[in-house]
Amino acid sequence: MKLSPVTVAVVVKNLKAARKFYTQKLGLKVLDDMEHWLTVGADKNGMRIHLCEMKPQEKGNTGILFAVDEKTDKAYAALKKKGVKFTVPPTQHEWGMECRFVDPDGNEFWLMGK
Repeated sequence: MKLSPVTVAVVVKNLKAARKFYTQKLGLKVLDDMEHWLTVGADKNGMRIHLCEMKPQEKGNTGILFAVDEKTDKAYAALKKKGVKFTVPPTQHEWGMECRFVDPDGNEFWLMGK
């Protein structure tokens, strides 16, 4: 299983203003634009910034998403077998399946597969 960091969440006060800054000032492209899923970056194959218009992240939530090169539930089972603690089991959403795990210090990470 190959684990790769894909997105980092950045909390913003105004999504419209943030979009303008990241695209017009920094020259990044809008890569995904859904109701609560606006990501910007250089291209689809690189790291993306997930712009979140909301209060600060929940305690422990790093806002970092890892992608795996297999199905989410398969990666979940393999990591759980290795002793990785999960806070959210594989859950299907309209945008895909995700789960969440924590490191030894309680920092929470998102995991999403194919």
